Amino acid sequence: MEEQEFDLFGDPVRQSNGRRGRPKHVATQENRNKVIVLLAMGWSNERIAKALHCSLPTLRTYYFSELKARDIQRDRFDAHRLMVTIEQANKGNVGAMRLLNQMVEKNDLMLTTGQITDAQKKRSAKPETEGKKAQERLAAEKLVSGESDGGDDWNGDLTPGAGMH
Repeated sequence: MEEQEFDLFGDPVRQSNGRRGRPKHVATQENRNKVIVLLAMGWSNERIAKALHCSLPTLRTYYFSELKARDIQRDRFDAHRLMVTIEQANKGNVGAMRLLNQMVEKNDLMLTTGQITDAQKKRSAKPETEGKKAQERLAAEKLVSGESDGGDDWNGDLTPGAGMH
């Protein structure tokens, strides 16, 4: 049995089988993990396809479920890193303890920044302007209830006894 050769990056070297074209792509678990990590790093589909030595349609065909979960891959990757760091810190690894502390501080800073940004957005948000009919209805209600500030011309005309002489 012939031993398979690998290139510098650990990918198997494709040997010519005497037939035209490239051999059929095989979706291995290693390739699936590679796609997940590259998605977590924000790579485009085109770039991932080139890294796997396959075409874009092949990538979409074999790795559809991984590509579909693109939005959550970074969070999954960060969660995995956190869990590995916690395991190492629990075993007494001092470097992992420092790294865990840095990860917690970074997470706390991110949460605080998000809360401040949300508060600023709420404060700077313009109140919705009402339409003409709603403004006229509100002005009429104020006038009838006596809350009007007297700045309009109708206030004196609507009080009893203030009619024409």
